[in-house]
Amino acid sequence: MTRLLSTAALMALLSACGDGQPFVFDEVEDAVEDDETPTGEEEDGFEGDADLPPGTATPSPDASIRRFEPLGESGGGFVRSVSYDAADESFTVDNLAFDGITPYRRDDVLPSMGGYAVFESDETVRDTVNGDDIGQLDYRAIYGVSRNNTRVDGERLPVSRFAIVRSGDFIDYGFGGFLYERNGGVVLPERRDGQAIFVGDYAGTRVFSGRGGQELTEGTMQIAVDFTDFNESEGVDGMLYDRRAFDAATGEEIRATQSGVRRETADGVVLDLPTARFTLATGSTTADGEILGTISSNVALDGTVEDYESGSYYGIIGGDLNTGGEVVGVLVMTSDDPRYEGVTAQETGGFILYRDAP
Repeated sequence: MTRLLSTAALMALLSACGDGQPFVFDEVEDAVEDDETPTGEEEDGFEGDADLPPGTATPSPDASIRRFEPLGESGGGFVRSVSYDAADESFTVDNLAFDGITPYRRDDVLPSMGGYAVFESDETVRDTVNGDDIGQLDYRAIYGVSRNNTRVDGERLPVSRFAIVRSGDFIDYGFGGFLYERNGGVVLPERRDGQAIFVGDYAGTRVFSGRGGQELTEGTMQIAVDFTDFNESEGVDGMLYDRRAFDAATGEEIRATQSGVRRETADGVVLDLPTARFTLATGSTTADGEILGTISSNVALDGTVEDYESGSYYGIIGGDLNTGGEVVGVLVMTSDDPRYEGVTAQETGGFILYRDAP
């Protein structure tokens, strides 16, 4: 039981990446752990407490960059290697116990979210000695791949990729991880002036602390970059909007009357999850094209605006921004679940956004 995109367009796109050869996102040889995480150049990049996720130790605007989730107390960061095989439409995930012994396969309930492929692990594994079935944890993986290609060392690769793996079979957030990468370098605008906006699809997974279950989300995301100011680094702004949530097991859309989960008007018209917005701050970019910052949302309850979600976003700008370009990244947000007492939700989502010429 595994999930990939059901549309012919997506299948053609995935099959085209790497000329149909398996996509392998291995842990990078020059990766660094949390206490060694680089923070960019002193005069142009992240400042204060902002840290890049582990990954490429010596990033460059002229080379590929890979990042993965740092190890967390609740189990995040265990996934460091995944691979997509276009030949049999399968997705392999390393370092997660009880997620089956065969590759994840296309999900027949929600085969895609926001235009990205969704996969699911096996339900059972057969004991080869006594023949008994061993129940497995229900993991889901979201895989996103750019529609643009580039050549790195003679190999044709997508400009951007991301992968997210989570399970709702834990009382806490549980084991999983995210990875994202830019293949090749980035060409920033000459004279570093002007502004650019990138728009595209978003897909995420919500897991919970205090209860089990998993929900999948989709929406639209945009990121704007001001290459003129701030003086010390480019300004980055963005938002996630038109978000919808679905039960991963049934495929049914989540509809709740509590604001912040699924909002409804008095006559039953369903509204989307609240818009989440970047916090505009200095030091949100590096000269290598990486971006990082905080993101949050709020809701109106009984005439009062209250904080709902908060977290961080991470991304990499790729391609030639004089003619186009794109941004790949992930975000992680947490919130109190208004449907239950003492339950918090963690949403991890990925995006690939494009700057298309008219």
